Amino acid sequence: MSVVHQLSPGWLLDHLSFINNINYQLHQHHEPCLTSFGTSTTFIAFDSTSKPDYDDRGNSEVFIQKYVFRSELFNVTKPYITPAVHKECQQRNEKEDPMSGVKEENFNSIIGKKRKRCVVFNQGELDAMEYHTKIRGLILDGSSELIQEGLKSGFLHPLSEKWNKCSEPITLPVDTCNLSELCAMAKHLPSLNEMELQALQLTEEDMSVTEQDLFSRIVENNSSFTKIITLMGQKYLVPPKSSFLLSDISCMHPLLNCRKTYDVIVIDPPWQNKSVKRSNRYSYLSPLQIKEILIPKLAAPNCLVITWVTNRQKHLRFVKEELYPSWSVEVVAEWHWVKITNSGEFVFPLDSPHKKPYEGLVLGRVREKTAVPLRNADVKVLPIPDHKLIVSVPCTLHSHKPPLAEVLKDYVKPDGECLELFARNLQPGWTSWGNEVLKFQHMDYFVALESRS
Repeated sequence: MSVVHQLSPGWLLDHLSFINNINYQLHQHHEPCLTSFGTSTTFIAFDSTSKPDYDDRGNSEVFIQKYVFRSELFNVTKPYITPAVHKECQQRNEKEDPMSGVKEENFNSIIGKKRKRCVVFNQGELDAMEYHTKIRGLILDGSSELIQEGLKSGFLHPLSEKWNKCSEPITLPVDTCNLSELCAMAKHLPSLNEMELQALQLTEEDMSVTEQDLFSRIVENNSSFTKIITLMGQKYLVPPKSSFLLSDISCMHPLLNCRKTYDVIVIDPPWQNKSVKRSNRYSYLSPLQIKEILIPKLAAPNCLVITWVTNRQKHLRFVKEELYPSWSVEVVAEWHWVKITNSGEFVFPLDSPHKKPYEGLVLGRVREKTAVPLRNADVKVLPIPDHKLIVSVPCTLHSHKPPLAEVLKDYVKPDGECLELFARNLQPGWTSWGNEVLKFQHMDYFVALESRS
């Protein structure tokens, strides 16, 4: 379960527990082999709670290998920028008057004299300050309530009581597979016929796949256990009851050709911004490209559409005023993801002018021109409340969003079909699509629990 506490302001989530509660167990069959020196077996690690068993033929032992996500990737013991440092820098370098739209900055000239200059806030900065003023109290009060509950229950720990691992370097896996680059290359592969677009079922515990296998069809793991796929020499864990399509945005036809519609669609677009342009960390999409995603063809009647939005008001207005209307989606609520440390502090100062400790989600329902019955008319879903908070310790991996499945359960039918677009990881019960959809499923992000028999 990912929800640690649920209060009127929203939810306190445990993202790491959500991942580790997924059944990341790999069933491995071991055939005993006889040599001239007697009987010998190859050691295969397995979970200490499991025992070897025999299959229906009685000639194969089964061992269970369990994996857990690397806990140090959620070790956020201190804010990225401490409030004290933020306040000192603000007092030393900058005096702001939001009402006048002008800020005074102190700087040293080349001859060593301190001078002042006035810089006019641009419209985007003014809009951001106005929006922050509106929701500041909501973020502060609601987060405080959830954080206090987390401290009382022991889920969060005061910094003095927790071993500080910040000095320990975290070695992240090297993305030698370059998924997004492979997807870009796949656009030049020959087009495939309809028969080749059928879903690829993962039947083997460890299965090697070609690039064309993945780019041309949806891949499904319908079993109750994890499967491993090997792509370009890299191994990725595919959780049970999950499916995915690895492709560029121009190659989404396998997702459309399966003629399945979804009751929940979560979208995490690669928004264009200055830092992305400078870092060249990932490709971004223009608003027009995002608008061209065929949500109306993917959405079931009354589908709940959720879009992650950065703190740029330009993006928020685009989603509400242009994107959703173009998809016939009606805005019903706006939620906020608040990022905290393991001790309950905001990862950035709440009033920082540059980075905020929160991001937004815009929730909407697909509007139907005529009344269409739901898949299960007997199931009632609650109306979606506005301005709910999702408070959690963020993963240190860039753009690893918290899970929404459990917080949405009251607003979606239990048997609802779920889709995540621009995903970077997989989860049971969901179909995931993106050009980096396997990124955080790389085995280097997991640790194998080993024990000898």
